[in-house]
Amino acid sequence: LVCHSQTPGKMSDLAKSFSRGYACLAAWSELLDKINVFPVADADTGTNLRISLTPFRICGGEISTVREQLARCATGNSGNIAAAFFREFCLAESFEDLAQKTAAGNEKAWQALADPCAGTMLTVFDCLADALKSHTDLTSCYLPIRMELQKAVLETAQILPDLQEAGVVDSGALGMFVFFDGYFRQLSSYQGSNESIFDLFAGKLAIKPSFQPQQSDSYCVDVLVALDDQQAISRDSIAALGESAVVVQDESLLKVHLHTPDPSQVRGHLGSFGDILQWSDEKIDQGDERSREDVTAKQALHIITDAAGSITREMAVRNAISLLDSYIVVGNISRPESLYRPEQLYPLMRGGTKFTTAQASNFERHQHYQNICRQYGPCLYLCVGSAFTGNYTIAAAWKEENDQDNLLTVLDTGAASGRLGLMALLTARYAVMTDSPAELVSFARRMIVSCAEYVFIDELKYLVAGGRLSKAKGFFADLFHMKPVISPHSDGVRKVGVVRNQEGQLAFALEKLSKELDRTGESVILLQYSDNEQWVCGLVREKIEGLFPEAEIIVLPLSLTSGVHMGPGTWSMAFVDTPFT
Repeated sequence: LVCHSQTPGKMSDLAKSFSRGYACLAAWSELLDKINVFPVADADTGTNLRISLTPFRICGGEISTVREQLARCATGNSGNIAAAFFREFCLAESFEDLAQKTAAGNEKAWQALADPCAGTMLTVFDCLADALKSHTDLTSCYLPIRMELQKAVLETAQILPDLQEAGVVDSGALGMFVFFDGYFRQLSSYQGSNESIFDLFAGKLAIKPSFQPQQSDSYCVDVLVALDDQQAISRDSIAALGESAVVVQDESLLKVHLHTPDPSQVRGHLGSFGDILQWSDEKIDQGDERSREDVTAKQALHIITDAAGSITREMAVRNAISLLDSYIVVGNISRPESLYRPEQLYPLMRGGTKFTTAQASNFERHQHYQNICRQYGPCLYLCVGSAFTGNYTIAAAWKEENDQDNLLTVLDTGAASGRLGLMALLTARYAVMTDSPAELVSFARRMIVSCAEYVFIDELKYLVAGGRLSKAKGFFADLFHMKPVISPHSDGVRKVGVVRNQEGQLAFALEKLSKELDRTGESVILLQYSDNEQWVCGLVREKIEGLFPEAEIIVLPLSLTSGVHMGPGTWSMAFVDTPFT
């Protein structure tokens, strides 16, 4: 966010505060998903807020750009309401402006909803607007504002019947508390210690086992429309198309979120207002996040790994694995890698759009370690290899300085991509087969040695563009249609072969598997695809199944961190021979 003034609380300070608030929100997003009850118990409030508020992740940028990004990034009920508020809130140029901009944002948030109600994040916005009228001294505002927001969040558990029945506070309200807690702590330069979220909201952060959410057959629709002739839109006419409608309109853009059983009807209606710039409709999913608790309760240690390990968020939930994201960046927009979809990325890459990756800030990572350990107790973190990132060094340093209770065990796997994912998945499975943390760590170390991976590159130009390969080597390899085969190890990536075409890749893969796996054993093979899902799920899987009829074969998207660097057409196989014997 650009600096507009040189007064105390100037915009550069506000920008840093936005970044700090986002980091806190990201670190608590998993908990927010778990307690998501209202308006639909679909376990995605934390996820949607992480996506919607990513324009605040990095300090810098023009206000107009940030406001447009908030409109474009907003997704889900919580994300669209938050975007309506923050598009006004971020216009503040100093601390003295915050009260006015908070009031404006609060009004926009309430207006955005076709059927607004208290007991949600709207209650937190109301509370903040009132608090900033009373607490006008920047240096002393943090603690009283925090206390009033805490009270507002606790009240949500009594206002809405669904929250009363579930025994939790509102997920979106808690998300805003976490954001503003980080925001005002940074802005006021507060250095004191604070109570944990688990203490502040004790007894209100776990859904009662007796709670039975209402089931939904609807789709969650998010759409951005470029309006024709700046026409005024009837909110009521849009609200009639579904439920939980959020409608935000400015001079030229219309952003709509709603739940509907008929997305095509919504698309036809909104298309009459102008050009549809963005469209998404996803079936509302209710259930996977709840199943994490049963698995977690049985684990010897809770498993943490990096999202660079080719494990989808859905698989992580089913196996009670916490994923730590890097970010995929295109232009001024970044998104957590596990929340990007392959079909969004690879067509753009083939069209020439340049993507890069970025690590979470150290502060965000530290918040994740602290929060996960507090939430789950003793944990085992399987890090991407140090040859690829500094994740292990950062986690180990945090542990030495902060982990007095020895809750976090950190292992440098020396791996990336599917090899890391396979290690984490098998370790999570073993975590419910043993009561011994030491035995589990020993198993994880054995998987680090036993798991292998081969990655098949289609075009080297993406590695060249990302600085992973010299232009000369990339040019000559593509010129002669050479397709390298690489393997990640603790000392970095090793080139293990070169083939000329897709058939050569498959032949290479089958030969390696035949040499390294027992054909009659219960091996585990993880196949990963980029934009070649049909080929990998079809011919590749068929050939491998023919050779290894007893093996478990898992097919997942290639880690998008790897995909950005290695490009479309890449595929990979990670494997281990009979891991549980």
